[in-house]
Amino acid sequence: MTLPPDHPPIPRPRIGVLLMNLGTPDAPDAKSVKRYLGEFLSDRRVVELPAFAWQPILRGIILQTRPKKSAHAYSLVWRDDGSPLAAITKLQSARLQGAFGESVMVDWAMRYGNPSIPDRIAAMKAAGCERILLAPLYPQYCAATTATANDKAFAQLATMRWQPAIRTLPPYHDDPGYIAALKESVATGLAALDFVPDALIASFHGMPQRTLELGDPYHCHCQKTARLLGEALGREVTIAFQSRFGRAQWLQPATDATLAVLPAAGVKKVAILAPGFSADCLETLEELAIRGRESFIEAGGTDFAYLTCLNDTPGGIAMLRRMIARELQGWVSPD
Repeated sequence: MTLPPDHPPIPRPRIGVLLMNLGTPDAPDAKSVKRYLGEFLSDRRVVELPAFAWQPILRGIILQTRPKKSAHAYSLVWRDDGSPLAAITKLQSARLQGAFGESVMVDWAMRYGNPSIPDRIAAMKAAGCERILLAPLYPQYCAATTATANDKAFAQLATMRWQPAIRTLPPYHDDPGYIAALKESVATGLAALDFVPDALIASFHGMPQRTLELGDPYHCHCQKTARLLGEALGREVTIAFQSRFGRAQWLQPATDATLAVLPAAGVKKVAILAPGFSADCLETLEELAIRGRESFIEAGGTDFAYLTCLNDTPGGIAMLRRMIARELQGWVSPD
């Protein structure tokens, strides 16, 4: 059919895959960090307190004092190509581009900061994507991570007259491909060390204890990941939770407290990994690799190693490719 001359252009129908991660400031300075934290800590999925009680605290002491300290931490891990989390997620997207055929475009976005989820969904629709797979890169489901990323995407869809069809990537905490990729990565990392660790610690991002009591499966997903990884490696994996914030009771045991007491128990050599993170970021590169090392050595430890995330390694990309291809079945013909 021949379209009339004044008909708006119609892009070729395509399928989109949107990798979504947590977020990052645009620069390692206090102004950028303040803007990022203001958005992040205003999310009702992240801080489940009434706004009238929380916002004065957030806009008061927290956003007046925390940005400068956090900006310094970001400056310690900032890369030439930007924030580690954004840079690595961008590389993951680039590595997957073309992996599912010419009709599938892969893009990436941050829940907080840039590039934003609404902007990238709008760009995908403009590029002709009539079907989009939303892929939150969180192996373990949590309302404060997986759900809020999907929420942001759905909020953008609510503004669109012509919505694309949507699927979401489910949590993959016990996916055999994920466990196998973790095993390979950890085994390779351990083999490269010049010491044999007395303990292997899997540090997951912490969440308030009340999230478990309210029915969030995150704690259970973390426990299962650590158990399956330990079985695959043939050795015990100690689980801990990092990044506590505020005075509420958080999931236990805490990573910092665990590192502080291990040397007194005779555990002088440790290796630590962060299997809940799909890409290295401030919480892994500064909190674990720098501050974690310092606290462990100060407590009497002799050897410490941080084992990097799957990132854009061949094993990590192959795992993502298999999982995404599975979720695209029916939309994309298998190779």
